[in-house]
Amino acid sequence: MAQNTASVRDTAIVEVDDVTTAFPSSDGGTLTVLDEVSLTLREGEIVALLGKSGSGKSTLLRTVAGLIAPTSGEVRYRGRPINGANPGVGMVFQSFALMPWLTVQGNVELGLAARSVSAAERRQRALDAIDLIGLDGFESAYPRELSGGMRQRVGIARALVLRPDALLMDEPFSALDVLTAENLRNEVMSLWAQPDFPTKSVCIVTHNIEEAVLMADRVFVLGSNPGHVRAEVGVPLPRPRDRRHPLFAQTVDRLYALLTGTGTGAPGTAAAPVAATPLSAPLPDVSVGGLAGLVEIVHSHNGQTDLPDLADELSFEVDDLLPLVDAAALLGFIEVDGAQLFLTEDGRAWGRADIQESKKLFARLSAAHAPLVRTILKALENSDDGALRDDFFLDLLRRGFSGADARVQLDIAIQWGRYAELFDYDADSGELVLGEVAAAFGV
Repeated sequence: MAQNTASVRDTAIVEVDDVTTAFPSSDGGTLTVLDEVSLTLREGEIVALLGKSGSGKSTLLRTVAGLIAPTSGEVRYRGRPINGANPGVGMVFQSFALMPWLTVQGNVELGLAARSVSAAERRQRALDAIDLIGLDGFESAYPRELSGGMRQRVGIARALVLRPDALLMDEPFSALDVLTAENLRNEVMSLWAQPDFPTKSVCIVTHNIEEAVLMADRVFVLGSNPGHVRAEVGVPLPRPRDRRHPLFAQTVDRLYALLTGTGTGAPGTAAAPVAATPLSAPLPDVSVGGLAGLVEIVHSHNGQTDLPDLADELSFEVDDLLPLVDAAALLGFIEVDGAQLFLTEDGRAWGRADIQESKKLFARLSAAHAPLVRTILKALENSDDGALRDDFFLDLLRRGFSGADARVQLDIAIQWGRYAELFDYDADSGELVLGEVAAAFGV
């Protein structure tokens, strides 16, 4: 791009300075989503916000847009603090967020109408944006007549028609099929390369490591619960990016290590097992069967495999496998070194055990290493009759999770605990009951 010069790159468009964002929780306390986050979005660059669920990526993007006010800290646009909607940004949403009763042109004009732009200018600018994004001929179509990829093009055109300094994109390709997402991603990068592209910077939220490396000049890796900046990684690759370039694989591996907490300066859950709590080390959202499948596959690779190679072999993205990898590492079935997975002795034993032996081994490891499972066991043991209602645990979890996420965490723990026969759950009464197997682990 013409604006990609060193002097232009020194020009800050958006500055996020020590931002903390918290919301009221159901127990009357607060739920901190972002914790002291700082970053700068400069002219002539694409920045990616990469993180797992719970890292506050979307909240951070909406804070930059001025849609959410920070609890503390400051967001500045061109050096001026924002106290409402950021006038210098346009936003593209994962869910398209189109008005079904408006045509393509009507949807694209919507933001201009809100800014009181005249009808004639709205029409011309909308038609130009529609043409730019490759939707000419569909101006009078309604969203229901469009494919997912075409609807997202409308969303992009609606943002670009505002001629924003910064284009904010919240997982814009994740709701699309793989081929459509790849095509639209490539087209966005082609537009970015044009000297007359009507925006000076892009910030994209993603959980897809390869997408971040394909698009971004800098990647901010966010940690979770609450969201915080774990690392900033530059991507030293020319455009267009080639997945076969050695630096591409190296950057993917580095980001993977940081995302999973195995990279330098990013301690993972296993590094501090004593301090791990249900809030600081949430359970990965995976089933026992899925976890067993991963262990079996690694076992079939002689107990060692490269994660990007495994993802390619299974026709998945690397980040699709991350929850399974996190769960296996949390329980001690595998060890992670960068992007390499190694089965532990417990992992090998679980892979070759019969059903009853696998249950016993899973019970021992989940009681020892899964914080929420361990907390439930301790609480049940200390109750008068070995039983407690699920509301007790949900109230505790809501101190660090939203109501929906608290329920998900408890459901995962219940599934793991029932498989291991550590405790049972009555869905009708909402009661968790201590199992006989639990006594063997001295909780």
